[in-house]
Amino acid sequence: MLNIHNLSVSFGGTYLFEEVTFRMGAGDRVGLVGKNGAGKSTMLKILAKDIAPDSGSIATEKDVRIGFLRQDIDFEHGRTVLEEAYQAFTEIKAIEKKLEDINHQLVSRTDYESEAYSQIIEDLSDYTHRFELLGGYNYVGDTEKILLGLGFKREVFDNLTETFSGGWRMRIELAKLLLQNNDVLLLDEPTNHLDIESIIWLENFLRNYPGVVVIVSHDKMFLDNVTNRTIEISLGKAYDFNKPYSQYLELRQELREKQLATQKNQQKKIEETQKLIDRFRYSATKSSMAQSLIKKLDKVERIEVDEDDNSVMNISFPLSKVPGKVVIEAEHVTKKYGDKTILKDINLLVERGSKIAFVGQNGQGKSTLIKALVNEFQYEGQIKLGHNVQVGYFAQNQAEYLDGEVTLLETMESAASDSNRMKVRDMLGAFLFRGDDVEKKVKVLSGGERNRLALCKLLLQPINVLLMDEPTNHLDIKSKNVLKAALQKFEGTLLIVSHDRDFLQGMSNIVYEFKNQKIKEYLGDINFFLEQRNLENMREVEKKEVVKTQAPKEAVKVSYEDQKKNKALQNRLSKIESQIKQLEIDIQNDDKALASNYDKHIEDAAFFIAYNKKKKDLDQLLEDWEQVQLEIENA
Repeated sequence: MLNIHNLSVSFGGTYLFEEVTFRMGAGDRVGLVGKNGAGKSTMLKILAKDIAPDSGSIATEKDVRIGFLRQDIDFEHGRTVLEEAYQAFTEIKAIEKKLEDINHQLVSRTDYESEAYSQIIEDLSDYTHRFELLGGYNYVGDTEKILLGLGFKREVFDNLTETFSGGWRMRIELAKLLLQNNDVLLLDEPTNHLDIESIIWLENFLRNYPGVVVIVSHDKMFLDNVTNRTIEISLGKAYDFNKPYSQYLELRQELREKQLATQKNQQKKIEETQKLIDRFRYSATKSSMAQSLIKKLDKVERIEVDEDDNSVMNISFPLSKVPGKVVIEAEHVTKKYGDKTILKDINLLVERGSKIAFVGQNGQGKSTLIKALVNEFQYEGQIKLGHNVQVGYFAQNQAEYLDGEVTLLETMESAASDSNRMKVRDMLGAFLFRGDDVEKKVKVLSGGERNRLALCKLLLQPINVLLMDEPTNHLDIKSKNVLKAALQKFEGTLLIVSHDRDFLQGMSNIVYEFKNQKIKEYLGDINFFLEQRNLENMREVEKKEVVKTQAPKEAVKVSYEDQKKNKALQNRLSKIESQIKQLEIDIQNDDKALASNYDKHIEDAAFFIAYNKKKKDLDQLLEDWEQVQLEIENA
């Protein structure tokens, strides 16, 4: 379906990727991975024919339809959610309009015997047939089904698109894309603005998609659940594996280890041959043998080991000054949007040095409370900041506040003070913007690079309290790890909104769950919170609760066979829960071992194979748990 041959793209004389070749066919669900700035989004734009490569070719089958979900979208004002979603059906809507015109003519005309009237009847038949072939009688229902799956409620279908945030507008664009029945889907960070219910729905949709799907994402679980193939772009090359992301990582490491071992053996033979050459080179009787060995050595094709791009950010959040004991005090905070109450009578006391995680479903008020703390809008109640408090705020859409028409250096210099203006180049370098990179305009940066720049800019201001709303959006996995380490070392106060359990582990000592307009405090880390809530993972936290109706006990009659079946399911559930608990303890112990002696374990391939197997087994057990739980509920 798609055949990419010797594709090369360069910027400023430096290749982003060079002579990359691969092909994709129906049923391929490809995870396109790599560091921020490696060229993932550029590759998607080339596949979508938005931009042309410097060299190489892309061959496609005739009439292949390609749909592209971009990070930056633009809507026409004045359309409702439904009207915008219906833009997916351009031909259907055009035929629908013609059918309306024809039916109007049939009602108003009386020249039944004329050729013109006969032509109208013929056109009606043709257009009706075409309308039916295109699914014209189903598109309204299909649209509603997709919008509901992506989290929209029926009551907002007639709201104007400009009244929605960027995240919800991204969902409308995704809905249009899924409705178009494209042969190829190109998705750039599709989960960034989705809550967990919508992510699970999208996973199920994509797993059953018959065409080609190419996904750029830094969500490991999403990639593992959807993809069956991984292509990594690294240092200008493409590495292609017919495995989902986690399995690809294992295979990539195994391949590199084999290359290293083979290269070592080859080098040893080369050195032995070179010694013989040096020994016989000047011997009268054996110089011909030396010449033969030299020719043989020249013909040896040197084994190259695939390079790894291990460059990472160098980031730290220095404490500006020590604040008072109480840094934030919120009393009776209530926030409404029209008739809808998001937060009601919230009381919150944050003490110096606290590390707090906000968790819960989307729309429960996590970001709203963060915005209230920085006085971004009006609310009821009172919020007071403590003595000497200096707040640094990283918004969920922080990168959108950057001016795309100025350079990276100008962005930093305009935000700098006299005391740190001389340091901006060094700071940009620490965030992997080096040399001529600082003269690039912000608009050419990838989503992850913009997030890195926004983080860098944040460090220009004095901070002792950090408010961070989904700071890992768009960041590659290595950058996430560096950011996590920096936040763990931060000596100030941290309030963080995230749905990423891996990122939150070891980050907080207090968790607030947002639910039904209220917040509930848990004095422990994210694992303690999940244990207290009897939940296995963050997905369970964010899933919407389903209210079940049950007949009165006296009206329920359960047969002996059903009782036996239920008991077996309960026993199976208990066994799975015990296995999950033990695996989580084992993985936690492995994490501690890695943290205490990383250098030792990095050389131990068996350790990492066992470690990854435990994680894989845990994921499978979680799926089994959900399935058994569903069977029990249905029973």
